[in-house]
Amino acid sequence: MRAPRYLWVLFLISLFIFTAGCSPSKTPTAGTPRVRVVATTSIIADVVQQIGDDHIDLVTLIPAGADPHGYEPSPQQIAALADADIIFVNGFDLEESLLPILESTAKKGRIIAVSDGVEPIAFDEAAQEQEAHPDEHHHIDPHTWMDPNNVVIWTQNIEQALSQVDPAHAADYHARAEAYRQELQALDAWIRAQIEPLLPLKVVTDHKVFSYFARRYGIEQVGAIIPAYSSMAQPSAQELAQLEDAIRALGVRAVLVGNTVNPQLARQVAADTGVALIPIYTGSLSGPDGPAATYLDMMRYNVRAIVQAATAGSGS
Repeated sequence: MRAPRYLWVLFLISLFIFTAGCSPSKTPTAGTPRVRVVATTSIIADVVQQIGDDHIDLVTLIPAGADPHGYEPSPQQIAALADADIIFVNGFDLEESLLPILESTAKKGRIIAVSDGVEPIAFDEAAQEQEAHPDEHHHIDPHTWMDPNNVVIWTQNIEQALSQVDPAHAADYHARAEAYRQELQALDAWIRAQIEPLLPLKVVTDHKVFSYFARRYGIEQVGAIIPAYSSMAQPSAQELAQLEDAIRALGVRAVLVGNTVNPQLARQVAADTGVALIPIYTGSLSGPDGPAATYLDMMRYNVRAIVQAATAGSGS
């Protein structure tokens, strides 16, 4: 009889921790050894890289295009976790499937939630959601990066963590973080300039991913294919029918579907209602040659997609 999968995972964790403890210490090839950093998502990794630059060795745990809500790491990635000086996570239970492994491999104080300090948005229908999806226990929207002002808070947490581990380069981390914060502020101003002429603006997404964006820029997220903050949930036929009725009644012109989810349900809703289906980037960047290779690129791409969705079929 095959052992349950979680027993194999725990065995691998124990093996890699033992191996790491018995291995000879690494000798840097030249100069100060780099800080060994793991970031769970490609979005976090990009922001960390902007600040850490060549003072860090960075591993991205969840590859581009993979869904952070349900990703399971490989044995090699588990080894990287065990070896890391710092592990940057989003927090707010975005990495729900990774939590047992993260907690088993990381030493105390090494896991840093970049969203620590962000004002959370709670699911305003938590009771109904719990009744409809009893396995969905988390009611805080984890998609904090959809507002660049929250990523400013990320940079503060990242700068502080890197400076504590590597105080010799604290001035460099601060200078790079300050420069990046200015880019985030410029991005925020650009988004406002794009969105404000479209207000009032209603959007429908594949799952509830735009709450922070909506709070900052005044749009209304009137519905989602998956009525939850996690793409691991599944809608009922009644919920889909209600969403399609809302799309028709409110004159929504497009459904925005993220790059890390299965678009099948979104295609069905778009076909049933006759609206456009517009791809965006939500839980992951694109590859390095794609249109969303960095966080700044991703947000600009998404805003242009929202503008396209708002003007679809309007003759603009």
